[in-house]
Amino acid sequence: MTESTHNAENRGMFNEDGLVFSADYSHVMDTQVIPFLRRHRTDFSVNRGDTALFTSRFAPEGTPRGTVMIVHGFTENIEKYAEIIRSLLVNGWCVLAYDQRGHGRSGRESGIRDLSLTHVDRFEDYVEDMKAVVAEALAPMPGPKMLLCHSMGGAVSAMYLENEHCPFERAVFLSPMIAPNLGGVPASLLRAVCRVPVTLGLGQRRVFISRPYTGPEDFDTSCATGRERFDWYESLRGTAAEFSNNGPSYQWALEAINVTKKLLAPGMPEKISLPVRVFGAENDSSVIPSAQETFVSHLKNGSLEKIPGSKHEIYRSPDSVLFPWWRRVLSFLAGETA
Repeated sequence: MTESTHNAENRGMFNEDGLVFSADYSHVMDTQVIPFLRRHRTDFSVNRGDTALFTSRFAPEGTPRGTVMIVHGFTENIEKYAEIIRSLLVNGWCVLAYDQRGHGRSGRESGIRDLSLTHVDRFEDYVEDMKAVVAEALAPMPGPKMLLCHSMGGAVSAMYLENEHCPFERAVFLSPMIAPNLGGVPASLLRAVCRVPVTLGLGQRRVFISRPYTGPEDFDTSCATGRERFDWYESLRGTAAEFSNNGPSYQWALEAINVTKKLLAPGMPEKISLPVRVFGAENDSSVIPSAQETFVSHLKNGSLEKIPGSKHEIYRSPDSVLFPWWRRVLSFLAGETA
């Protein structure tokens, strides 16, 4: 780590892995982490067809130990991972991240005017986007190359790894959306409900149980358990309409329901041969844990660990949960045995 990082740690801002202590979290993020990332960041676009994918490259000081590519989840964007990116940088990793189509500062499909609506025509578009980012932006970055993906990003990454030549040496999946949690409603019923507006050409309409973004989420019903981390990001979301993603279209919902059969099709998970570590949340209401277990059971070199005291967004947990868990992530990326 750099001397400035070491001195900041001595002032009690960061732990040994460069994560932010919860005390005075927002102040440290705004005055230390964000300026630090700006100094190490290059933003650019990767274009696939008519869609511009907002992409960021982060370079550490000194000789990098490799590159970690981050693929975010549903309604997220690069900025939500600021604390994680900083930790990777001070631990010597380059980082590549991008806003998936329909998210953050990346392009939306034609006809989408509500920036808080999350839509995709085909889930495979996400996979093709990832392929484009890997080919154009990741390829020239230093190896070894690692993958870190969350939730919907886990589904996208799994489909990518099942179908493409793999440039990654290791992959970490955080609460992957192998199967979305449908609240106990049969998938066949929800599939039929979504197909009606899609068939009528209304697939870009927001699902009827969702409303446009009007302000901060409620912490108690959110996917986070770390209040300070939750509050900081919700404040950031209010600064730009591009960060307001909060609900799906009928087409997105239909694609999400159908993704499970694709991911778990016979012989597909077995195509993934690299070491994979899946971290599942103990209290996850967004995805189905048993589907993660099925996925891992078919991997050639995979393992699953449930994180006590966490909800879907493990990386937004209190210090007592986040710090020891993230240490294991860093150890896995470094090739260290647990």
